[in-house]
Amino acid sequence: MHYDNTDASYVRDINELRISEADDAGGKGANLGELVAAGLPVPPGFVLMRSAYLDSIRIGGVEAELAALHSEALAHVADTARLSELCRRMQSLVTKAGVCPAAREEAMTAYRLLGADRVVAVRSSATGEDGKDASFAGMNRTITNVAGEGALLQGVTKCWMSLFTPRVISYRASRGFAATPAMAVVVQQMVSADKAGVAFTTDPSTGASDRVVVEAAFGQGEVVVSGTVQPDTYVVDKKTLAVREARIGFKAIKVVRGPDGNDATVELDRPEAEARVLDDDALRQIVKLAIASERHSGCPQDVEWAIASGTVWLVQARPITTLNGAAGTIATAEQSRVLVRGLPAAPGTASGPVRVLLKPEDGLKLVDGEVLVAPTTNPDWLPTIRRAAALVTETGGMTCHAAIVARELGVPCVVGARSATVDLVNGALVTVDGTRGQITAARSRESDRTTAVPRAQPAFRGAEVTGTRIYVNLAMPGSADAVAQQDVDGVGLLRAEFMLTEALSGRHPRDLIAHGEQSVLVDAMVASITRIGLAFAPRPVIYRATDFRTNEFRGLIGGETFEPVEHNPMIGYRGCYRYIKEPDLFGLELTALGRAREQAPNLHLMIPFVRTRWELEECLALVDSSPLGRQRGLHRWVMAEVPSVVHWLPTYIGMGIDGVSIGSNDLTQLMLGVDRDSDICAELFDESDPAVLDAIAQIVSTANKLGITSSLCGQAPSTKPEFAEHLVRMGITSVSVNPDAAEAARRVVAAAERRLLLDSAR
Repeated sequence: MHYDNTDASYVRDINELRISEADDAGGKGANLGELVAAGLPVPPGFVLMRSAYLDSIRIGGVEAELAALHSEALAHVADTARLSELCRRMQSLVTKAGVCPAAREEAMTAYRLLGADRVVAVRSSATGEDGKDASFAGMNRTITNVAGEGALLQGVTKCWMSLFTPRVISYRASRGFAATPAMAVVVQQMVSADKAGVAFTTDPSTGASDRVVVEAAFGQGEVVVSGTVQPDTYVVDKKTLAVREARIGFKAIKVVRGPDGNDATVELDRPEAEARVLDDDALRQIVKLAIASERHSGCPQDVEWAIASGTVWLVQARPITTLNGAAGTIATAEQSRVLVRGLPAAPGTASGPVRVLLKPEDGLKLVDGEVLVAPTTNPDWLPTIRRAAALVTETGGMTCHAAIVARELGVPCVVGARSATVDLVNGALVTVDGTRGQITAARSRESDRTTAVPRAQPAFRGAEVTGTRIYVNLAMPGSADAVAQQDVDGVGLLRAEFMLTEALSGRHPRDLIAHGEQSVLVDAMVASITRIGLAFAPRPVIYRATDFRTNEFRGLIGGETFEPVEHNPMIGYRGCYRYIKEPDLFGLELTALGRAREQAPNLHLMIPFVRTRWELEECLALVDSSPLGRQRGLHRWVMAEVPSVVHWLPTYIGMGIDGVSIGSNDLTQLMLGVDRDSDICAELFDESDPAVLDAIAQIVSTANKLGITSSLCGQAPSTKPEFAEHLVRMGITSVSVNPDAAEAARRVVAAAERRLLLDSAR
C-alpha cells in the first residue's frame, strides 16, 4: 500500500515518516517509519496525524473547555475522586467532537487502499510519547482486530480518549508536561501472530549493553507486555549471537483472533504451556533485527516483534527510556561493588560462591555454604535452602515462599532481584545482604554468616513482661527446640506445608494413595508435629492445616495428573473449600494431628482460607467425625484472611470456633487487591492501610465481645511500633511473628501497653 498525500493534511503513509516528524506523527508512528527506512520488515499502514486530532477538537467546539479541564486535572492528581471525574468529562468532550469530516474522509481512503475491510491494529501515538526521556508505553489505547470503516473511526476516537485517563494525567504531571496533549494514531495491518514478544537491545534492569534480552510467548504479544503469562526469556550475546540463557516460562494462555473477529483467549495444555517458543534460528533472526534497529536509531531500543507463518515482523520500536537511571545505578554499583539489587526479605549477611539453579531437582548441585540463586522458589526447594549460605530469587515479595522459609531458617535472603540468574555467575564470590536487599562482589570482611536470628536463651532473665502474648510462626521441626527456649508464649502458626513436603519426598499425596503408601505420609507427619508440640509443651501450638495452592501441588511428582490449572491460584482451590471437596486427604491430616495430640495435647487445629459459613460447617463436621474431633480440649481456630470473615465471625463462633488468627498477609492482599508476592507492586502492600486496620479492628472487637482468643500472624507488630500499638489498643490477645522477630515484638508490644496504661491513668 502507498497513500499519496500530496494534497492531504491529515494522513501519511508509514513508509514516508522519519523521526524528525515525531511531533506530528507521534513517537510510535515516526519510529515505524525509521524501521522501514532501515530496510526492516514492518506491516503496511498509515498514520492519522496530530493535526487530525487538533482540528477535530477545534471544529467540534470543545477545544477551550478541554484545555481548561486538563489544567485543572494536572492540579488535582492527588485527589483520586476529583481526577476521575475530570477525566470522565474530558473523555466525553472527545467523544462529542468525533473525527472531523475531512480527516474522516482521508482516513477512509487510506484504509481502503490496505484492502477491503482489512483487519488492522489502531494504536495511539501521542505527541512526546516514546521519546528518549519519557515513555507512555502501555498507557494509551491500542485496539486490535479492527475491521470495517465504522470500527476504525471508533478505534481512533478511543485512542484520543485515552489521552485523558487518570494514569496518563498523573504521568504527565510527574514529568512536568503542562501543555494540553494531542495524539496521532497509527493504523497498521494486523499480523496474525503465531508467536510474539519484545526484544531489548540493552538489559533494561541492569543497563548491560553487551546483550539482547528477548521475551516470547505464543499468539499475540499483549500477553507479554501486560504480564498475563510468564514468557520465555532469552539472553543473547550481542557480539557472538550465542544464547547465554534460555528460561522457559509457563504460558498458560495465548490470545488469537477468534471466529467473531475479536480477541479470543485459548488455554494451553501443559506440554504446550511449557514448550520453548523460539528455536535458536528464530531467536537469532529477532536479535539481528533488534540490533539493526538500534544501529539505525543510534540508541538502545525496545522492539515489539511478531512471527506469522514463519516471517518475523517488527510492529513497534521505541528508545529504552530508563537507561539513564540504570546507567547511574551501574556506575554506583561498580564503585560500591553492588552487583544486583532486590527487596530485603530475610535479615543478615552471608558470603559464598554463587550457585545458579533453575529447578529444585538440581538442588544436589549446590555445595553446602554456597549462595543459592534461583528464578523463584516453592516448597520443593526446602532441602536446598537449608544448605545455602544465602538465597536470592528473581521474583517474589516480602511474604513469598522464599522469604518465609529463609526467615525461619535464618538464611539471609533477597527477593525480586530481576535478572539475578543471568548477572550472577556460578562460582563468583558474593555477599548477600538481606537487610539492605543487595548482592555485592567479593567476600565480606565480617564472618561468613551474620543473621538476625537470636540465640536460644535458657532463661528469660530480664525479659519484658506483656499482657499480650507473643507467639512464633514455625514450619520445621528442626528449629523447634532452639526456638522453644526463647521468651515466647507458644506457636501461633504452625505451617503444615513444609513438613508435608518433606514427608511426601516430592510426591503428590494422591500419588502415595494410589500406591497404597498413605501410612508413610501419616507416620512422617506424626513424628514432625509431635516433636514441635513436645518442645513447646505446655504452651499452645496452633497447627494450621495444609494450605498448598494448586500451582504448588502441581509441582510435586504426579501433580499434573491430579491438579487443575488455575490462572489465579492465590484465590482459587485452596484451604477450607479444598478439604470438603477432598475429605479423604483431609482425613489423613486429621489422623496425623490426632495421633500427635495423644502425646502433646497442647496441639490445636486451625482452618485456613475460610470464605463462607456453609463450607466451614461441612469442614467442622469432618473434624468432629474424626478421632481428632473426639479428643478432649481441642481448640478449633479459623484464619481470618478473607474479608468475608468480618461479617461471618459471629456465626463461626456460634459453630464452635474458639480462636481467630488474622492472616495479615492474605487479608491485606484481598483488602487492597494487590498480589502479596509481587515485587512490582511491593509499595502498595501495606498492613497499616486504614481499610486493613478497620477490618482487623472489627475482627478483634467481635472476638472480645464473644469471648474467644484473637491473634495476628505477620511481621508488622515487630517492625512497625505504630501498628503494634493499634493492635494493643484494639485489645488483641496475641501476635505471632517469625522467631527472629519475637524479641523485638515483645519490646514493641510492651511499650505500647505502657502507653495505653499511662493514657488510662491520665
